[in-house]
Formats: sequence, C-alpha cells, structure tokens
Amino acid sequence: MARKAAAKGEVMQRHEVASEIFKGELSPRHREVLEAAAALFAERGYAGTSVRDIGERVGLLGGSLYHYIKSKEALFVKIHNTALEVSGARIRAAVEAQSDPWARLEAACVTMLGIQLDPRSITMPLMRDLQSVPPEARAELIVNRDAFEKIFVDLIADLPLDPAIDRNLYRLLLFTLLNNVSQWYREGRLTPEDIARQIVLIFRQNAR
Repeated sequence: MARKAAAKGEVMQRHEVASEIFKGELSPRHREVLEAAAALFAERGYAGTSVRDIGERVGLLGGSLYHYIKSKEALFVKIHNTALEVSGARIRAAVEAQSDPWARLEAACVTMLGIQLDPRSITMPLMRDLQSVPPEARAELIVNRDAFEKIFVDLIADLPLDPAIDRNLYRLLLFTLLNNVSQWYREGRLTPEDIARQIVLIFRQNAR
C-alpha cells in the first residue's frame, strides 16, 4: 500500500514538473496531453508507452487524441527536446551569474546534477531512453543533445587547463561521471550540490 502511494505521488510530481515545462502551449487540453505523455514516457519508457495509454490517461481516444499529436515518435521528440531546452536554460542562467571560469563550470555541474537527481525529473529518463526510439527520430534527438552539450564545450574552452590536456576528452570524462551519479547516489552524507562541487574540485586538480 505504501509503495503504491509513493508511486502515485511520484506520478503526480512528474505531472507538476511537466506542467511547468509545457506552460507555453496553445491550449490547456494540449498541455494536458503533453504532461500525461511526458509522465508516461518517464515512467515506462518509449517502448512501454502506447498512444492508447496516453489517451486513456487524459480521457481521449481515436481521432480526438490525434488532433493534438502526430505520432508517438513525434510526441517523444517534442517532449524530449522541450525538456532539454528548459534544462539548458536553467544551466545557462546559473552560469551567467558567475564570472570566474571555474565558478561557471561548477554552477553548470551543480545545476545539471540537481536536474538529474530530482526524482520528479522527466529530462533524465527521456535522455536515457535514446536506443528505444526509431533511428530517424534518434538522429533529431542527437542534434539537440549536441546543442545542449555545447554549453559545456564553451565552458571547458574557457578553463585555464594544461595545454597537454585534451579538452574533448576532458568534457567526455566529466559528462560520463555526471551522467552516472544517479546509478549510485543515495541520500546521506553528501547532497547533489556537494557531489557536483567535489567533482569539479577533482577535475581542477593539476589542471594547470
């Protein structure tokens, strides 16, 4: 019973996050469809979610639902890209508040890890589901991911690193570490912000 209540609470929280992400959509009904689809994709993955599942959650079936969506594939792409754009905007805003190159990288890492480790997040479950998406849609998603990673490409380009350090490899290692924190993180001694700061501190050692 407690487990079901917790799961229901997590679903409601994801709907709230999705509602904030899609607040600029044209109509309340369209937002409702996007919110429901985002929560379902985050819960069950692309392959485990059907158009019928989305329709049932919002009380729309058949032609009425297709008034708001073109296809499951197109819907996933829209939700993935919108969530990624919102996450990117949050990171840029945090970075712009800093001037020192290391402080800017730390602000980006703190914000990114906060997004990744938020149990309400829809961004990270969608990003992890890349291999389930049809190839033609996957190519479009990768373009948007590359645009997101450009934030970190620019931040690392400004760091005073030893010339012997390959900045592309440096970025890939940093991203790999950040993306895998969710695999082992448990609430306890260190907060997500503490972990992000420690990661940057480690990556800063002997940088110059």
